[in-house]
Amino acid sequence: MILTLLLAIGLAKWRHYKVRYLFQSWTIYPFLVVQGLIFLFQTSIFMGSTVFIRFAPYVSNSVILSFLFMILHYQLYLPAIVGSVSVLLGTVMNKFVIAQNNGRMPVFPSLSYLTGYATAQSFSYDDGLHVLGSAATRWKWLSDYIDVGYSVLSPGDLFIHLFSVIMLYQAIKSANVKYNEQHAR
Repeated sequence: MILTLLLAIGLAKWRHYKVRYLFQSWTIYPFLVVQGLIFLFQTSIFMGSTVFIRFAPYVSNSVILSFLFMILHYQLYLPAIVGSVSVLLGTVMNKFVIAQNNGRMPVFPSLSYLTGYATAQSFSYDDGLHVLGSAATRWKWLSDYIDVGYSVLSPGDLFIHLFSVIMLYQAIKSANVKYNEQHAR
């Protein structure tokens, strides 16, 4: 997700790390390929095509697995554990709200209506999980209501995305340390 990338890069820049050092290793490229695919999926959905929705369950696993090379290369074991706990917490939150709403995740789009990402017809397509939220929704504060214009997220989703922020930031930090060690000799 683009906001995840921007947040991690912004945090690294704020801490005066150079992002370019991360690109000196091939380990960033699997992550970028997966992010490119996600961008294509989101663009196709934005354009009204539902062809890629059936692949949605594989996306989160692909993102997490795309970090594996960076975790091993930069030895980011502790950040990976912290990020995994964040993913677990987010997953539990999402599963809980889904269980409370008869196996469906209520969605409350707002900005997405203005950008065209969500339309009245988009909720007529039954993906088996998402449903337009209503007054009958239970645990609304855990449902999908954080609208960024091209996606509607839940607090659980934010915890899941936190894994990517942690891993990217730590990879940038480690790449800077590695670069500085190599050039200090």
